[in-house]
Amino acid sequence: MTNPAIAILLAAYNGKAYIKEQIDSILNQKDVEVTIFLSIDTSRDGTREWIEASYPDNSQIMILEDIGRFGGAAKNFFRLIRDVDFTPYDFIAFADQDDIWYQDKLSRAIQKLNETKSDGYSSNVLAFWEDGREKLIVKSQPQCQYDYLFEAAGPGCTYVLTQALAVHVKQCICQKWDLVNTLWLHDWFCYAYARANGFHWVIEEKPSMRYRQHTNNQVGVNQGLKAFLYRLKKILFGGAIAQAKTIAIIIGMGEQPFVKEWSPLDKIGFFKLAWHAQKCRRKPKDKYLFFFACLLISIFGGQK
Repeated sequence: MTNPAIAILLAAYNGKAYIKEQIDSILNQKDVEVTIFLSIDTSRDGTREWIEASYPDNSQIMILEDIGRFGGAAKNFFRLIRDVDFTPYDFIAFADQDDIWYQDKLSRAIQKLNETKSDGYSSNVLAFWEDGREKLIVKSQPQCQYDYLFEAAGPGCTYVLTQALAVHVKQCICQKWDLVNTLWLHDWFCYAYARANGFHWVIEEKPSMRYRQHTNNQVGVNQGLKAFLYRLKKILFGGAIAQAKTIAIIIGMGEQPFVKEWSPLDKIGFFKLAWHAQKCRRKPKDKYLFFFACLLISIFGGQK
């Protein structure tokens, strides 16, 4: 029986320090055939040259043409989704440049997708720091009616999509390219698109990888008071709900009654949204955070 063929979309930027561990952990995946597609944001550390020298003539590694500065991981991933041909592949997966995948990460994801008849997969992760600390990051709380409009299904580097879902996501991105590129997070968008368009998504409890934490993480672990305050600030002042509105429009939910109820982004809209908090986040603590943040905006304003 032929092993499943998987396209790995890897977005890199100044990744020379850790990218070898990441690439090697992908190449060492069991019971699958992988091809790594690299899109390298304009880097100062010679990431492209280092990869070309370290993996000469490796047919499993394809470096996409340099098309200039992206300025963020989301735009880089959207470029990968747009430009990589998914036709020869059974599944598509996302990868960061600095994590370490367990050898059965992909084979277990495919097994879980098949068992649950799902099109999208994500999982918990084991975060680790350079000082030796480790922490299980749990994202597998039960999915809610509208959680996909307000959060991702976990770190995008755990995502595995069936070809069918990936092709639909690609079509949406290509059709609404300019609007999609105003979004902060590619993983949030992909999860939202899947859930809104009838694709089933499974979030596995068992961690699939070691999730590296360091000072250069664009998006890292939400842990501790500092992270809590950062998330609260994003909701209150950073335009997080405006992003949710944009995502809703892109995925075809702009006229849905629930979205229309709060999409004016005025005080009344946020007051109504506060009372839907139980439907909008998976983690119990985040439900309370969401409720109080929306209530504060409805009273004092603040969301951009």
